[in-house]
Amino acid sequence: MAGLAASESIIIPDSKLEGAGIKIIVGNVTRIAPQAKQVTLENGESIAYSKLFLATGSSSFMPPIPGNDLEGVLTLRGAQDADKIKAFLSEKKPRKLVFVGAGFITMEIASLLAQADNQIEISIVELLDRPLPVMLDKDMADSVSEYITQKNIHLMTGRKLERIMGSKGRVKAVELDSRETLEADLVFINVGVRPNIDLARAAGLEMGDFGIKVNPFQETSDPDILAGGDCVEKINLVTGYPDTGYLRGPAVMQGRLAAKRLAGYNIPFPGVLNAGGCQLFDLAVTATGLTEEAAKANDYDTVCAIVESRTKHGMIPGVKPWKIKLVFDRPTKRLLGGQIISHGIGPAREIDAVSAFIMGKKTIEDLVVFTSACNPDISSEPSMEPITIAAEQALQKL
Repeated sequence: MAGLAASESIIIPDSKLEGAGIKIIVGNVTRIAPQAKQVTLENGESIAYSKLFLATGSSSFMPPIPGNDLEGVLTLRGAQDADKIKAFLSEKKPRKLVFVGAGFITMEIASLLAQADNQIEISIVELLDRPLPVMLDKDMADSVSEYITQKNIHLMTGRKLERIMGSKGRVKAVELDSRETLEADLVFINVGVRPNIDLARAAGLEMGDFGIKVNPFQETSDPDILAGGDCVEKINLVTGYPDTGYLRGPAVMQGRLAAKRLAGYNIPFPGVLNAGGCQLFDLAVTATGLTEEAAKANDYDTVCAIVESRTKHGMIPGVKPWKIKLVFDRPTKRLLGGQIISHGIGPAREIDAVSAFIMGKKTIEDLVVFTSACNPDISSEPSMEPITIAAEQALQKL
C-alpha cells in the first residue's frame, strides 16, 4: 500500500515450487474426509492424501454494526485487500479517513497515508484507553499518542463506533457512542481477526478456544492431519495457557516444524511470545511477552521498570531517544515481557534480546549482569545499558 513493494513480491511463484517437484492445484477445498483420507474440491475432484497440512489462516473480523456494507468500508488482511484499498484511494480520492481500532495495522497504514498525502484528514477511534493496546501499557503508549497527535492524526481513545452512515450506498460519516459524528469518505476497520476453521470443524477435528487444537508437533486430533498458522490455537510460552498468536513469525515457524515432523524429526513448537513491532513515521515500537496489564490479568504479582536511553553515546552527534519497559514476576523474579519505543530502528531490535531472555527464563539477577556489545556510534554507554539498568531498578524495588 505504501508503494514500496509489489504484491507479487510476497508470493512464492508457482514456477519455483514446480521446480522443486511440487504439483500446484488452484481451487477451493470444500470437504475433508479423514476416514477416506481425501479432500474434495469445489469442481467435484477428489485428492487422496497420506498426510494433510491445514494452513487456512484467518479473516478480518467485521463487527455487526449498521452500515458495515457501505462502499468505502474496508479491512486489510492480505494482498487482495491492499489492492482494493489502493484502488479506492486512487479512484475516489477520499479526503476524510476514519480508522476503527488502534492496533499495529491501523497505526502503520495511518502513518503511511499521512506521509504520502498531507491533505487528508485521519481520525483513529479506539475502544480502549490507548493506541497499540495489545503491545503497550498505558505508561508507554502515552508517548505514542502524543507523537502521532503531533503528526496531525486525530486519536480518539475510549470511544466506540455505533454505526456507519451513508448516502447513495457510499459511506459519509460515522457515529460514536458519545453521539459525536465524524465525516468520512473511507472507514477502515481493524478490530481483530477470526481463524478460518470451518473445514476443520466439519471434518470433526478437535477445536480449542482460539482455533484448531494441535499438539507441540502441529498434529491435530487426527495424527495424519497437521495444521499451523492463524487457524490453530497456540500456547503462550509465558503463561502456559492457550493463546491466539495471529502473527507471521509463529506461522512460519509452525510450517517449518510440521515439515520437520513429516521428515522424521521431533522438534516441538515452544509456544508464542507474540513478539511484534511497527513503525509510525520515524518511531519504532516493539514488544514481546506479557504487558504489565496482561500479566496482572493472569494473576502475576509484577514489578516493572522503565528506562530512558539514547541511540548513541552522549558525546556523539545525532543522538536519538528511546525507552524500554521490562515486566518481571515478583515472587520468582522471572522476566515476563518487554516494550520498546525508539526514534531509531536499531534500539527497537533489542526486543529480540528480551525475547531470548524470556525463553531462557532469565531473572532480575541474570539481567543485572547482562553486558551488551557497545560502540559509541551505535549504542549508549556501557554503564547505561537500558536492559541492565531496568533490572537494577527492579531489584531496588524488590
